[in-house]
Amino acid sequence: MQKKILWIGLALILASFIQLNAQNTKKDSTYKRWFIGSSLFLAGNLDKTNNPEYIQLNIGYRITPKDVVSFEFKRSVYAWPLGISLASSSFDKPGEGYPGHARILAPTIGYQRFLWKGVFTSLHALNAFEKYMDENNKKIGNGYTLYLNFHLGYQFKFFNNRLFFEPAIACSYWPVRTGVPESFKLVEKKWENSVFQPGLNFGFNF
Repeated sequence: MQKKILWIGLALILASFIQLNAQNTKKDSTYKRWFIGSSLFLAGNLDKTNNPEYIQLNIGYRITPKDVVSFEFKRSVYAWPLGISLASSSFDKPGEGYPGHARILAPTIGYQRFLWKGVFTSLHALNAFEKYMDENNKKIGNGYTLYLNFHLGYQFKFFNNRLFFEPAIACSYWPVRTGVPESFKLVEKKWENSVFQPGLNFGFNF
């Protein structure tokens, strides 16, 4: 399986390098309207304590050089309240986690607007379908959460715009959250239903 993933990755890189140049002119936007990407949060899968088993795949289309729509698929596992920031001392702290964990499948739609040069804002709506497991890895319920992610960031371009990296500040807010087990609610109740976190997306243009 790993060999297949490696070959697919090499094929995508090779394909990106044979494309024509740059997205900012009218000609370029014609040849490079599409991109595929992911997030550096994949590195979290190296964590042996709370491995998020994180998967993210982004596919996007540039309607204009300034307007971008995208579809993303995310999968992850989490064992702590979503309102705890990754930078908080409470993150991964004993006693702050859930009595079990949740598994998420989240198809996502997004809109990105470039304001000036590489500066952009974006809005992503994540439809998270969740499966809750107790400490014995037994299923105790299903739930749904609607996440709205607001980003402010900058796009850096490399290798004649074949590769890009988009560091951003993101605010996540979840106005809809249903099906959460009572034991999980007890842990969540002292945290807000919003959190600030970094955005670390990257991608290949084609």
